[in-house]
Amino acid sequence: MGRQDALGALNRALDAAATGYGFLALVGEPGAGKTRLLNELADGANARKLPYLAGRAAEFEQEMPFGAVVDALDDRLEDDVPDLPPAALRLLGTVFPALADRVAGTGAGHAPDGAADGAADPVARYQLHRSVRHLLERLAAPSGLVLILDDLHWADDATIELLDHLVRHPPRANVLVAVAYRPAQASPRLAALADAAGLVGTRVPVRPLTREEVAEFLGPDVPRTRCEQLYKASGGNPFYLEALARMGRHDDRLLGADGGERHEWERGVANLTEVPPAVRTALQVELSALPPEALLMARGAAVASDVFEPALAAVAAEMAQQDALAALDALTAHDVVRPTHGGRFRFRHPLVRHVAYASTAAGWRFAAHSRVSARLAELGAPAAVRAHHVLRSARFGDREAIWTLVEAARAVALQAPGTAALWLEAALRLMPDGTDPSGASGNGASGDGAAGDGAHPDRIQLLVELAHAQAVSGHAEEGRETARTLLSLLPPDDTVRRARTVQLCAVMDRQLGRIHEARALVLDELRRITDRQTPEAVLLRIRLVADRIQRIDTRGSHAVLETIPESAPQWGPGLVAAVAAMRPMVAYGRGEVAEAIAYAEAADQRFSAASDGDFADCLDYMVWLLFAEAFLGMYDSAIRHADRLVAITRATGQTFILGYMLAGQSRVLMMLGRLEEAAAAADEATAVGRELRSPEVLAYGLIQQCLTASWTGDHERALRAGEEAVACDTGSGEWWTHMAHVALATAITNAGRTEEGADALVAACGDGTQGLDFSTLVMCAEQLACARAALGDGEGAAGWADIAEAIVHPALAGDAGLARLARAHAVRLDEPSRAAKLAAEAAGLLAGTGRRPEAARADLTAGIAHAAAGERGQARERLRAAAEVFEQCGMHGLHAQAVREQRRLGVRVPGGPRTAPARGRGKSAGKGELPFGLSPREHEIALLVAEGCSNQQIAERLFLSVRTVETHLSRVFAKIGVSSRVGVATAMNRHE
Repeated sequence: MGRQDALGALNRALDAAATGYGFLALVGEPGAGKTRLLNELADGANARKLPYLAGRAAEFEQEMPFGAVVDALDDRLEDDVPDLPPAALRLLGTVFPALADRVAGTGAGHAPDGAADGAADPVARYQLHRSVRHLLERLAAPSGLVLILDDLHWADDATIELLDHLVRHPPRANVLVAVAYRPAQASPRLAALADAAGLVGTRVPVRPLTREEVAEFLGPDVPRTRCEQLYKASGGNPFYLEALARMGRHDDRLLGADGGERHEWERGVANLTEVPPAVRTALQVELSALPPEALLMARGAAVASDVFEPALAAVAAEMAQQDALAALDALTAHDVVRPTHGGRFRFRHPLVRHVAYASTAAGWRFAAHSRVSARLAELGAPAAVRAHHVLRSARFGDREAIWTLVEAARAVALQAPGTAALWLEAALRLMPDGTDPSGASGNGASGDGAAGDGAHPDRIQLLVELAHAQAVSGHAEEGRETARTLLSLLPPDDTVRRARTVQLCAVMDRQLGRIHEARALVLDELRRITDRQTPEAVLLRIRLVADRIQRIDTRGSHAVLETIPESAPQWGPGLVAAVAAMRPMVAYGRGEVAEAIAYAEAADQRFSAASDGDFADCLDYMVWLLFAEAFLGMYDSAIRHADRLVAITRATGQTFILGYMLAGQSRVLMMLGRLEEAAAAADEATAVGRELRSPEVLAYGLIQQCLTASWTGDHERALRAGEEAVACDTGSGEWWTHMAHVALATAITNAGRTEEGADALVAACGDGTQGLDFSTLVMCAEQLACARAALGDGEGAAGWADIAEAIVHPALAGDAGLARLARAHAVRLDEPSRAAKLAAEAAGLLAGTGRRPEAARADLTAGIAHAAAGERGQARERLRAAAEVFEQCGMHGLHAQAVREQRRLGVRVPGGPRTAPARGRGKSAGKGELPFGLSPREHEIALLVAEGCSNQQIAERLFLSVRTVETHLSRVFAKIGVSSRVGVATAMNRHE
């Protein structure tokens, strides 16, 4: 009733689900009818023979990781195990109970102390997000899939992060994700999902009924006066209206003669958890009318679970099974609860459960949760299942409860660190202050103890785990406070753990934009350490170097680094490598290029000599070796180091530093023309930044998103990413803040707004004396020379060419090539033949270093200049070479420009870059073309899949990372139109 617009939107979303991915959000107040509309969506999916899966989050289980998604998918997974790689199934088994048997005995659990060890295989949670995405792709084949998730205002952070990933990295299948939530209780991230989905996202407001619709709903037998009273008291909210109408005429006093409860209703809706008083009273009247045993069973069920089993609800209510089943009959007869599946039941609406739960006395509720917890323990339920009830029934000092919460936190820390933090905080609150594992007074630093041995966990260790969980879950503010609490407990002579804690705290301070506070904390701790060459002192000293590098403070960073030796006997291989990794960047910043290259080669040796486990404390410093190699043109070693750094970061769970690694990896891949891989790395870096809620990490990813999108010709996306990157500027004046403005200016220029982009680029670079690296400044000068030449300003172009030549170091061939290209732009208008020669020289220099996109730009410039000089043969050759590289790299805008220039010279070329043929048409590939529209690398990988090679084997054969193989393989699936490796093998074998 009154839902024609909403129903139309639902039908359009279902129609669109036949052609690809879609995201639908129903937004409305409690009781507005969101669930009813989702039921209509399910009916519409059934009518179209479109499978659907439905789940919902629950008010009293908000901390349960991925609760709504598990509710939707788990029953399906019991009967239909998807065709996914074993590693993906093991990872999914840590979330979905139906797949848990696949995890047993695989060593995929969490290390006892919350850190990785040799038996554990911790994986960053975004890998889980990708596995869920692939799971949905499998479940959607061949008919499509509608995933319905209700009451997401109660969902945990892990669920919202997963949905954010699915919106920004949509499944390559016909999948419609439909969600419903209350706007007042929704997190900003949840509320932004529909907008983030872009053209495939739809937000449908579910508004109150009008007076006329209320009258129609109540029927002709209800007098107009009562209709008006009910309308005013309910505000047109369907559920509230129904609840009030159930009370009967003798309860009109609750409505007020003039609808006086309207004000209370408005206040109730504004409250995040409260039901409006009149509605609460109506529901209480409904429940109180139940037989006593049925009311007791309802209260037990409200405690037990959102979807409850009768036996567990009976335990909560302390009822005999036979009596409980009889009471359940009464509850279903009164439509208080409804059967779902598998012999389980659910309240007809979350608000009914809310009132039933709130109607219990605090002491009874405490005891009921305790009974449920004990019963689950008897049944052998995992700690993560029991933790919800333990949280609500544990007594201060209860060792068993403390250990349950700790065990539960460690079980979910990798996939849902926000929930892990919640449970660790609860465990710490239950622990008596000043107890050590044996129960005596102390700080608890002597060991971790074990569950059931009469010992408390180690408070210090729990604080370490809590700080880490808060850091990686995007709660840096809380993590920072935890780390500072930890510092107050650690004795002054425990310098190793104090240094590690300060290091973690400084990272979180930086991510919060509190750079000066981070530096002050490090300096304060260093004053406590008398021996400045100990590992812990050096760890903090290179923290100071890293902070100065961010500001391009070469003098300050060099001054600190000069006092640190190359190694010391007590240093581990990881610390030795970390110190070595800082030297190339500092030397490069000082203009000492030869020394920087030598330092980078030495750091490469140190890095190679260290094992992955040697970087527990200092991995983030290695990113500066990666960036230094990118600036120095050492791309082969940079790619090798990037792949290893990303792998170590993932394996050790240090996702709070992963964004920097991925951004560096993206920059190098972009320079080499591997733009698809560069874009994938940039997307992941951005996702990490969003998960961390860190402006700095987010900006690193957005900068690369902007640049790669601009180079591929996706100007709208480039501008959007660039603007968001600039908005992240905290005013620190560091490299990334300037780089954000450079990226946006580049996107503006490449989008065709040449003069505006040039002005923005000049503003971003300032006077060039601080804030940006030499390599970026040379790129900017070349872009500005190109822009001025395009605007007919040869003199201005010459000025920027002069600046490029003044900045560039002759030992850096790539930068020298850009300076040569800048000069070609400057002389192109008056001396086209000379410009062609200069551009050709630039192309040779750039190609020699592997910078294919820029080499192709130089070839394009040379071709245009040759044509202007009447040298048509040379022009055709240069333009052909440029077009070929642009097509291979996916640079669609520049490819189109090269094609236009070829046509002006009479060259007959196809209309634009090749596109993949329709699915299933691989045999129609023309002579010399690869089947299914595959790129050469994709074709190579597909053939190896057909040979039966695993991703690891393919990576080893082709000298790629496993992640890169996975990225290519996902595109192979999409182009061939299959959903499994078997499908790839079959298609390739048939084609061959």
